Amino acid sequence: MSILVYTENWDGKFKKLSFELVSYAKSLADKLNLPVTALSIGHVTDDELKQLGNYGAAKILNVADNRFDSLDNKALAEAVAHAAKTEDSQIIILSHNNVGKAVAPRITVKLNGGLVSGVIAIPENFDPFIVKKKVFTQKAFAHVQIDADIKVLTLAQNSFELIETENKAVIEAYDPQVADDVFSTTVKETNKVTGKVLLTDAEIVISGGRGMKGPENWGGLEELADLLGAGLACSRPVSDEGWRSHSEHVGQTGKIIAPNLYVAFGISGAIQHLGGVSSSKVIVAVNKDPEAPIFEAADYGIVGDAFKVIPQMIEEVKKMKS
Repeated sequence: MSILVYTENWDGKFKKLSFELVSYAKSLADKLNLPVTALSIGHVTDDELKQLGNYGAAKILNVADNRFDSLDNKALAEAVAHAAKTEDSQIIILSHNNVGKAVAPRITVKLNGGLVSGVIAIPENFDPFIVKKKVFTQKAFAHVQIDADIKVLTLAQNSFELIETENKAVIEAYDPQVADDVFSTTVKETNKVTGKVLLTDAEIVISGGRGMKGPENWGGLEELADLLGAGLACSRPVSDEGWRSHSEHVGQTGKIIAPNLYVAFGISGAIQHLGGVSSSKVIVAVNKDPEAPIFEAADYGIVGDAFKVIPQMIEEVKKMKS
Protein backbone atom coordinates (compact mmCIF):
# COMPACT_ATOMS: atom_id res chain seq x y z
CA MET A 1 0.00 0.00 0.00
CA SER A 2 1.08 3.59 -0.59
CA ILE A 3 -0.01 7.18 -1.05
CA LEU A 4 0.16 8.45 -4.63
CA VAL A 5 0.73 12.11 -5.50
CA TYR A 6 0.26 13.52 -9.00
CA THR A 7 2.87 16.28 -9.34
CA GLU A 8 2.47 18.69 -12.25
CA ASN A 9 5.43 20.35 -13.94
CA TRP A 10 5.61 23.46 -16.07
CA ASP A 11 8.06 23.23 -18.98
CA GLY A 12 9.95 20.54 -17.10
CA LYS A 13 10.11 22.43 -13.79
CA PHE A 14 8.25 21.84 -10.55
CA LYS A 15 6.83 24.75 -8.57
CA LYS A 16 5.91 25.24 -4.93
CA LEU A 17 2.50 23.72 -5.67
CA SER A 18 4.01 20.29 -6.33
CA PHE A 19 6.30 20.41 -3.30
CA GLU A 20 3.32 21.34 -1.12
CA LEU A 21 1.45 18.26 -2.36
CA VAL A 22 4.36 15.96 -1.56
CA SER A 23 4.84 17.56 1.88
CA TYR A 24 1.17 16.98 2.64
CA ALA A 25 1.34 13.39 1.42
CA LYS A 26 4.45 12.71 3.52
CA SER A 27 2.82 14.07 6.69
CA LEU A 28 -0.22 11.90 6.01
CA ALA A 29 1.96 8.90 5.20
CA ASP A 30 3.89 9.21 8.46
CA LYS A 31 0.65 8.88 10.42
CA LEU A 32 -0.40 5.82 8.43
CA ASN A 33 3.11 4.31 8.15
CA LEU A 34 2.94 4.24 4.36
CA PRO A 35 5.42 5.26 1.63
CA VAL A 36 4.80 8.17 -0.75
CA THR A 37 4.98 7.65 -4.51
CA ALA A 38 5.08 10.71 -6.76
CA LEU A 39 3.88 10.47 -10.36
CA SER A 40 5.45 12.90 -12.85
CA ILE A 41 4.14 13.08 -16.41
CA GLY A 42 6.26 14.96 -18.94
CA HIS A 43 9.89 15.45 -19.84
CA VAL A 44 11.63 16.28 -16.56
CA THR A 45 15.34 15.82 -15.80
CA ASP A 46 16.48 13.51 -13.02
CA ASP A 47 17.89 16.46 -11.08
CA GLU A 48 14.48 18.12 -11.13
CA LEU A 49 12.70 14.88 -10.22
CA LYS A 50 14.99 14.39 -7.24
CA GLN A 51 13.61 17.59 -5.74
CA LEU A 52 10.39 15.70 -5.03
CA GLY A 53 12.43 13.46 -2.77
CA ASN A 54 13.44 16.49 -0.73
CA TYR A 55 9.86 16.72 0.48
CA GLY A 56 9.20 13.06 1.20
CA ALA A 57 8.65 11.06 -1.99
CA ALA A 58 10.20 7.61 -1.59
CA LYS A 59 9.57 6.61 -5.21
CA ILE A 60 9.12 8.76 -8.29
CA LEU A 61 7.41 7.34 -11.37
CA ASN A 62 8.53 9.26 -14.45
CA VAL A 63 6.32 9.15 -17.55
CA ALA A 64 8.16 10.62 -20.52
CA ASP A 65 5.57 10.25 -23.27
CA ASN A 66 5.05 12.97 -25.87
CA ARG A 67 1.37 12.10 -26.20
CA PHE A 68 0.70 13.66 -22.78
CA ASP A 69 1.93 17.04 -24.02
CA SER A 70 -1.67 17.73 -25.06
CA LEU A 71 -2.68 17.69 -21.38
CA ASP A 72 -5.71 15.58 -22.23
CA ASN A 73 -7.68 15.19 -18.98
CA LYS A 74 -9.06 11.82 -19.96
CA ALA A 75 -5.58 10.46 -20.68
CA LEU A 76 -4.12 11.98 -17.51
CA ALA A 77 -6.84 10.36 -15.43
CA GLU A 78 -6.15 7.03 -17.10
CA ALA A 79 -2.43 7.32 -16.27
CA VAL A 80 -2.97 8.31 -12.63
CA ALA A 81 -5.52 5.53 -12.10
CA HIS A 82 -3.14 2.99 -13.67
CA ALA A 83 -0.32 4.12 -11.36
CA ALA A 84 -2.64 3.93 -8.33
CA LYS A 85 -3.48 0.32 -9.16
CA THR A 86 0.17 -0.56 -9.82
CA GLU A 87 1.31 0.96 -6.52
CA ASP A 88 -1.72 -0.29 -4.58
CA SER A 89 -2.41 3.28 -3.52
CA GLN A 90 -5.34 3.71 -1.18
CA ILE A 91 -5.01 7.51 -1.14
CA ILE A 92 -4.44 9.64 -4.24
CA ILE A 93 -3.64 13.35 -3.87
CA LEU A 94 -3.83 16.07 -6.53
CA SER A 95 -3.84 19.84 -6.48
CA HIS A 96 -7.15 21.71 -6.28
CA ASN A 97 -6.40 23.62 -9.49
CA ASN A 98 -7.90 23.41 -12.98
CA VAL A 99 -6.14 20.12 -13.75
CA GLY A 100 -6.96 18.54 -10.41
CA LYS A 101 -10.61 19.58 -10.61
CA ALA A 102 -10.90 17.97 -14.05
CA VAL A 103 -8.89 14.82 -13.41
CA ALA A 104 -9.79 13.86 -9.81
CA PRO A 105 -13.47 13.00 -10.49
CA ARG A 106 -12.48 10.77 -13.40
CA ILE A 107 -9.95 8.95 -11.23
CA THR A 108 -12.52 8.51 -8.48
CA VAL A 109 -14.98 6.87 -10.86
CA LYS A 110 -12.31 4.60 -12.37
CA LEU A 111 -11.22 3.39 -8.94
CA ASN A 112 -14.71 3.30 -7.40
CA GLY A 113 -13.47 5.60 -4.67
CA GLY A 114 -14.59 8.62 -2.66
CA LEU A 115 -13.59 12.19 -3.46
CA VAL A 116 -13.18 15.30 -1.32
CA SER A 117 -12.08 18.46 -3.11
CA GLY A 118 -10.33 21.48 -1.62
CA VAL A 119 -8.94 19.76 1.47
CA ILE A 120 -7.06 22.14 3.77
CA ALA A 121 -5.57 19.92 6.50
CA ILE A 122 -4.38 16.46 7.46
CA PRO A 123 -7.37 14.20 8.27
CA GLU A 124 -8.60 14.71 11.82
CA ASN A 125 -9.56 11.06 12.08
CA PHE A 126 -8.58 7.93 10.14
CA ASP A 127 -11.22 5.45 11.27
CA PRO A 128 -13.53 6.73 9.96
CA PHE A 129 -11.52 8.83 7.50
CA ILE A 130 -12.57 12.48 7.98
CA VAL A 131 -11.05 15.48 6.22
CA LYS A 132 -11.58 19.23 6.55
CA LYS A 133 -12.42 21.69 3.79
CA LYS A 134 -13.83 25.19 3.43
CA VAL A 135 -17.41 25.72 2.23
CA PHE A 136 -19.90 28.57 1.68
CA THR A 137 -17.38 30.74 -0.20
CA GLN A 138 -14.68 30.02 2.39
CA LYS A 139 -16.82 31.30 5.30
CA ALA A 140 -17.32 27.93 7.02
CA PHE A 141 -15.66 24.55 7.45
CA ALA A 142 -17.00 21.10 6.61
CA HIS A 143 -15.74 17.79 7.97
CA VAL A 144 -16.31 15.16 5.29
CA GLN A 145 -16.19 11.42 5.88
CA ILE A 146 -15.00 9.05 3.14
CA ASP A 147 -16.20 5.49 3.51
CA ALA A 148 -14.79 4.11 0.26
CA ASP A 149 -11.56 2.08 0.34
CA ILE A 150 -9.94 4.36 -2.24
CA LYS A 151 -9.76 8.00 -1.21
CA VAL A 152 -9.08 10.82 -3.70
CA LEU A 153 -8.18 14.25 -2.31
CA THR A 154 -7.47 17.58 -3.97
CA LEU A 155 -5.43 19.89 -1.76
CA ALA A 156 -6.26 23.59 -1.66
CA GLN A 157 -3.25 25.65 -2.70
CA ASN A 158 -1.24 27.33 0.05
CA SER A 159 -3.01 25.38 2.79
CA PHE A 160 -0.03 23.28 3.90
CA GLU A 161 3.54 24.22 4.74
CA LEU A 162 6.57 22.88 2.87
CA ILE A 163 8.45 20.30 4.95
CA GLU A 164 11.89 19.24 3.72
CA THR A 165 13.24 15.83 4.61
CA GLU A 166 16.11 13.49 3.76
CA ASN A 167 16.10 12.53 0.10
CA LYS A 168 16.01 8.79 -0.48
CA ALA A 169 13.88 8.84 -3.59
CA VAL A 170 14.19 6.18 -6.26
CA ILE A 171 13.37 7.29 -9.80
CA GLU A 172 11.74 4.75 -12.12
CA ALA A 173 10.68 5.08 -15.74
CA TYR A 174 7.00 4.24 -15.93
CA ASP A 175 4.60 3.34 -18.73
CA PRO A 176 0.93 3.77 -17.74
CA GLN A 177 -0.13 1.89 -20.89
CA VAL A 178 -2.65 4.44 -22.13
CA ALA A 179 -4.04 3.51 -25.54
CA ASP A 180 -3.83 5.97 -28.44
CA ASP A 181 -7.61 6.23 -28.77
CA VAL A 182 -7.85 7.65 -25.22
CA PHE A 183 -6.14 10.85 -26.36
CA SER A 184 -8.86 13.03 -27.83
CA THR A 185 -7.26 16.48 -27.53
CA THR A 186 -5.18 18.03 -30.29
CA VAL A 187 -3.09 21.11 -29.62
CA LYS A 188 -2.98 23.32 -32.72
CA GLU A 189 -1.36 26.40 -31.22
CA THR A 190 0.17 27.40 -27.89
CA ASN A 191 0.26 31.01 -26.72
CA LYS A 192 2.11 31.59 -23.47
CA VAL A 193 2.02 34.67 -21.31
CA THR A 194 5.53 36.04 -20.86
CA GLY A 195 7.02 38.89 -18.88
CA LYS A 196 4.46 38.79 -16.06
CA VAL A 197 3.80 36.75 -12.94
CA LEU A 198 0.93 34.27 -13.36
CA LEU A 199 -1.79 34.85 -10.78
CA THR A 200 -2.11 31.17 -9.92
CA ASP A 201 1.61 31.01 -9.10
CA ALA A 202 2.06 34.40 -7.45
CA GLU A 203 3.10 34.60 -3.79
CA ILE A 204 1.95 38.25 -3.74
CA VAL A 205 -1.00 39.68 -5.67
CA ILE A 206 -1.80 43.39 -6.13
CA SER A 207 -5.40 43.99 -7.14
CA GLY A 208 -7.54 46.95 -8.16
CA GLY A 209 -11.26 47.56 -8.27
CA ARG A 210 -13.70 50.09 -9.58
CA GLY A 211 -12.35 52.56 -7.03
CA MET A 212 -9.36 53.02 -9.36
CA LYS A 213 -11.81 55.01 -11.54
CA GLY A 214 -10.33 54.10 -14.92
CA PRO A 215 -7.71 52.17 -16.91
CA GLU A 216 -5.46 55.22 -17.06
CA ASN A 217 -4.87 55.00 -13.31
CA TRP A 218 -3.31 51.54 -13.27
CA GLY A 219 0.29 52.71 -13.59
CA GLY A 220 0.84 52.89 -9.83
CA LEU A 221 -0.45 49.36 -9.30
CA GLU A 222 1.75 48.07 -12.12
CA GLU A 223 4.81 49.75 -10.59
CA LEU A 224 4.04 48.40 -7.12
CA ALA A 225 3.50 44.89 -8.48
CA ASP A 226 6.76 45.08 -10.42
CA LEU A 227 8.70 46.19 -7.32
CA LEU A 228 7.26 43.32 -5.27
CA GLY A 229 7.49 40.68 -7.99
CA ALA A 230 3.74 40.33 -7.62
CA GLY A 231 0.90 39.26 -9.86
CA LEU A 232 -1.57 41.92 -10.98
CA ALA A 233 -5.30 41.28 -10.60
CA CYS A 234 -8.64 43.06 -10.76
CA SER A 235 -12.27 42.67 -9.73
CA ARG A 236 -14.99 41.59 -12.14
CA PRO A 237 -16.46 45.08 -12.74
CA VAL A 238 -13.03 46.25 -13.87
CA SER A 239 -12.66 43.46 -16.44
CA ASP A 240 -16.29 43.85 -17.54
CA GLU A 241 -15.67 47.53 -18.19
CA GLY A 242 -12.65 46.60 -20.30
CA TRP A 243 -10.20 48.44 -18.07
CA ARG A 244 -8.13 45.29 -17.63
CA SER A 245 -7.91 41.88 -19.27
CA HIS A 246 -10.31 39.14 -18.16
CA SER A 247 -7.21 37.02 -17.48
CA GLU A 248 -6.61 39.26 -14.44
CA HIS A 249 -10.11 38.86 -13.01
CA VAL A 250 -10.09 37.11 -9.62
CA GLY A 251 -13.21 35.95 -7.79
CA GLN A 252 -15.77 33.17 -7.91
CA THR A 253 -16.38 33.77 -11.61
CA GLY A 254 -12.69 34.38 -12.36
CA LYS A 255 -9.47 32.91 -11.08
CA ILE A 256 -9.40 31.38 -7.60
CA ILE A 257 -6.11 32.34 -5.95
CA ALA A 258 -4.38 31.70 -2.63
CA PRO A 259 -1.26 33.89 -2.40
CA ASN A 260 0.65 34.59 0.79
CA LEU A 261 -0.30 38.27 0.46
CA TYR A 262 -3.29 39.83 -1.32
CA VAL A 263 -3.49 43.64 -1.43
CA ALA A 264 -6.77 45.11 -2.69
CA PHE A 265 -7.12 48.75 -3.73
CA GLY A 266 -10.55 50.27 -4.27
CA ILE A 267 -12.37 46.93 -4.05
CA SER A 268 -15.59 46.95 -2.02
CA GLY A 269 -15.47 43.24 -1.24
CA ALA A 270 -18.57 41.66 -2.78
CA ILE A 271 -19.07 38.06 -1.72
CA GLN A 272 -18.34 36.86 -5.27
CA HIS A 273 -14.94 38.53 -5.14
CA LEU A 274 -14.05 37.33 -1.65
CA GLY A 275 -14.96 33.78 -2.66
CA GLY A 276 -11.98 33.77 -5.02
CA VAL A 277 -9.38 35.35 -2.73
CA SER A 278 -10.32 34.41 0.83
CA SER A 279 -7.80 31.57 0.93
CA SER A 280 -5.01 34.17 0.85
CA LYS A 281 -2.87 33.91 3.98
CA VAL A 282 -2.91 37.68 4.54
CA ILE A 283 -5.37 40.17 3.04
CA VAL A 284 -4.70 43.91 3.07
CA ALA A 285 -7.53 46.23 2.02
CA VAL A 286 -7.25 49.88 1.01
CA ASN A 287 -10.57 51.69 0.64
CA LYS A 288 -11.81 55.17 1.48
CA ASP A 289 -15.16 53.77 2.65
CA PRO A 290 -14.75 52.53 6.25
CA GLU A 291 -17.95 50.47 5.86
CA ALA A 292 -16.67 48.53 2.82
CA PRO A 293 -17.39 44.78 3.30
CA ILE A 294 -13.80 43.87 2.39
CA PHE A 295 -12.60 45.14 5.77
CA GLU A 296 -14.49 42.28 7.43
CA ALA A 297 -12.34 39.78 5.53
CA ALA A 298 -9.07 41.73 5.69
CA ASP A 299 -6.29 41.05 8.17
CA TYR A 300 -5.12 44.65 7.79
CA GLY A 301 -7.10 47.63 6.57
CA ILE A 302 -6.23 51.14 5.47
CA VAL A 303 -9.09 53.63 5.31
CA GLY A 304 -7.82 56.10 2.76
CA ASP A 305 -7.66 57.24 -0.84
CA ALA A 306 -5.89 54.64 -2.98
CA PHE A 307 -4.36 57.41 -5.10
CA LYS A 308 -2.57 58.71 -2.01
CA VAL A 309 -1.73 55.33 -0.46
CA ILE A 310 -0.23 53.73 -3.59
CA PRO A 311 2.57 56.33 -4.08
CA GLN A 312 3.43 56.07 -0.38
CA MET A 313 3.65 52.28 -0.60
CA ILE A 314 5.83 52.51 -3.69
CA GLU A 315 8.18 54.90 -1.91
CA GLU A 316 8.43 52.66 1.16
CA VAL A 317 9.09 49.56 -0.93
CA LYS A 318 11.85 51.39 -2.81
CA LYS A 319 13.43 52.41 0.51
CA MET A 320 13.22 48.85 1.79
CA LYS A 321 14.81 47.43 -1.36
CA SER A 322 17.61 49.98 -1.38
